[in-house]
Amino acid sequence: MEYTRLGNSGLYVSRVALGTIPYGQGGGFEKISGLGVEEAKKQLDEAFGRGVNFLDTANIYNGGDSEKILGQALGKKRDEVVLTSKARTSMGDGPNDSGASRYHLTRAVEDSLTRLGTDHLDLLYMHQWDGQTPIRETIETANELIRSGKIRYWGVSNYSAWQLTKTVYEAKALGLNPPIEQQVYYTPEAREIEYEILPAARDLGVGTWGWSPLGEGLLNGKVRRGQETPSDTRQGAGWPEPHVTDWERAYDLIELFDDIAGDLGWSLPQVVIAWIMGRPGIDGVAIAARDFGQFTEDLDAAELTLPAEARERITEASQLPAYYPLWHRLMNGMDRPEPADREFFEEQRKHVLGE
Repeated sequence: MEYTRLGNSGLYVSRVALGTIPYGQGGGFEKISGLGVEEAKKQLDEAFGRGVNFLDTANIYNGGDSEKILGQALGKKRDEVVLTSKARTSMGDGPNDSGASRYHLTRAVEDSLTRLGTDHLDLLYMHQWDGQTPIRETIETANELIRSGKIRYWGVSNYSAWQLTKTVYEAKALGLNPPIEQQVYYTPEAREIEYEILPAARDLGVGTWGWSPLGEGLLNGKVRRGQETPSDTRQGAGWPEPHVTDWERAYDLIELFDDIAGDLGWSLPQVVIAWIMGRPGIDGVAIAARDFGQFTEDLDAAELTLPAEARERITEASQLPAYYPLWHRLMNGMDRPEPADREFFEEQRKHVLGE
């Protein structure tokens, strides 16, 4: 297993994080969850045996039941891992049962610690931007939680580039700890973070972790053009994500990944995960699966290196349009390229300039 620094901190984590959304039951996640303590232990033992030391959960997963199952399954191994959770999303019907306010975040962290059976989180993610709470309050609260020992570091998830940038610079202006990591949605079918979010993070020194590298089941190999998707998968069970804007393009890409997988003797998910793991600015991915065979197959992908020709085929086929100001910079500003997005510009060059 390869390890990397978490953002610009001194903390090292495995490049594969174990996602725990399948653990537990309830809270509207019934279609994608259901694993109990023993099944969770089996996954944890397999992951630990391969060098995984990074665990990812959230208070909203299965209404908090995911944290409970994870805590019970971890037991005395808690201090051997880097444990993360998330807060901000709604945990009830009250007006203060969601958000990134001091009131909600403090209570949410305390509740997560109780469910997990631990006295601290190694990393707390703000699960979404809060457009009502002043960002200074959120930053101050995260730092208060650090000083109290309840969390060690903090990060953000699903932020836009301007929200991430504002958060980092506001924290620095206050002389407080900024977020060290962001967790974002990223697959070869959905490369939108390459426009602004990923370059911003690289420039700011914030690490980037991809969640759901298989597109919440879209790229698990079971979604096919003109075929009914099995009901025991997220897509077949009517899970509402991801938001696919062009289904014909998605099916074309799935068929390409399948062709490459056949040539290499890999599974389709392994091709996708290996491509993501080799992308500029991507520290690692969080994987999660109910099926143990699928779980081990996804873990195997961390040890695979996608051949350059196959990587280029995927990158070229999945390239997104060069929206303004990208196309204008490519035409007029490449005499002074920006290191944070240079690789992405090079990939766009042939589409805009015909090179």
